Amino acid sequence: MLRKLLGGAALLALAACGQAEKPKSASSAPPPKGPLFAMDPYPSTYHSYPGVPTLVTNVTIYDGEGGRIDNGSILFADGKVVSLGASVEAPAGAMVIDGRGKWVTPGVIDVHSHLGDYPSPQVQALSDGNEMTSPVTPQVWAEHSVWPQDPGFSRALVNGGVTTLQILPGSANLFGGRSVTLKNVYARTMQGMKFPGAPYGLKMACGENPKRVYGSKNQPPGTRMGNVATDRATWLKAKDYMAKWDKYAEKGGEPPARDIQMDTLMGVLKGEILVHNHCYRADEMAIVMDMAKEFGYKVTAFHHAVESYKIADLLKANGVCSAVWADWWGFKMESYDAVNENLPLLHKAGACAMIHSDDANGIQRLNQEVAKTLADGRRIGINVSDEEAWTWLAIGPAKALGIADKTGSLKPGKMADIVLWNGNPLSVYTRPEKVWVDGALLYDANDPKRRPVSDFELGQPGEGDVK
Repeated sequence: MLRKLLGGAALLALAACGQAEKPKSASSAPPPKGPLFAMDPYPSTYHSYPGVPTLVTNVTIYDGEGGRIDNGSILFADGKVVSLGASVEAPAGAMVIDGRGKWVTPGVIDVHSHLGDYPSPQVQALSDGNEMTSPVTPQVWAEHSVWPQDPGFSRALVNGGVTTLQILPGSANLFGGRSVTLKNVYARTMQGMKFPGAPYGLKMACGENPKRVYGSKNQPPGTRMGNVATDRATWLKAKDYMAKWDKYAEKGGEPPARDIQMDTLMGVLKGEILVHNHCYRADEMAIVMDMAKEFGYKVTAFHHAVESYKIADLLKANGVCSAVWADWWGFKMESYDAVNENLPLLHKAGACAMIHSDDANGIQRLNQEVAKTLADGRRIGINVSDEEAWTWLAIGPAKALGIADKTGSLKPGKMADIVLWNGNPLSVYTRPEKVWVDGALLYDANDPKRRPVSDFELGQPGEGDVK
């Protein structure tokens, strides 16, 4: 009887009122607003140490970009370079340092270090730089192995004037993991040292190391062609992963499953993470540059690169830097065909080039390494000035690390990362006299207590007195 009174349409309406509205499926969710996920879940907490306005006068200044000022002055305050020139007035209350007969340069930047990941003392318990469990480990991050109490950090600052350094994973793997750039100051945590705003790097490796490590385990890759095949297969996965996230960002729906290996490689493909590639031979560097074009990423720098001089024109054309030693060679076959003039030859060709250490002791004398290769270049007629050569320690590595807008040269507004040397900084007899990081005086050779010492060292018997 009720059906006849209400009719079919009314019954359908009553039925609808009695049901809850169905939730929208995830496949119909709108595109996300803002970042898809946190690309840096371990952000920098770095804060500069306190400093005072300081004027250093009567010094020879290398500005880090090839400029030189004789008998000049430099003023810095509030952590930044204020001005430099032949004559600079000191503001009221500024500390004035007469540097007659001395030199001022930007702080040294080492683009290739393992401090903190292979710290001192060098024991197996502290060896955390190589995740040798797979040739493909972009999911590991060097910062998660950094021991911020490594005594090597203070040695690099005190003996070498190093104010910024990139910490890289080792080179056992084709994809070794993410690098991190640090300010050379002590902190309780890695994040307290982390350079604010510096992009991540990805450590990759060519050649003997990956094929030796994994070939000895009877697993691929065991050859150089296996290296490239594994690289290409991995980049294919990364391209597919990126396509899924791009589709989600554009159209919404069900978000793809996270893969922290692929997160890093997607960052490279999007140009947010810089590739630093361990590679010795010229032919392999050329192959890698072609592979980068194939998959749409860019190599920022080849490290060690003892044969870069053979392909300086290709490196220049592709905008790829070389981070090299002065005269290390011959310790394995792929490092055999080296020349001591490698860096000057690259510089003459107009290719991006710089010095690097890859060594806890070498980082303490990078200025001397530059002096050696500079002298080698001059012996064959490549006449690079001292102030131009300082770009190999300053603005060059700053560009390779993506931080040249913040540091790497003595320009107004940049970080006051500054070294006062007690003589010509390209002399073997010269040492840092004072080192400032962000305008804070962290080392003074004339003040035994003004020297950074890690908590680890302070805690050792007999190390309470800083000498």
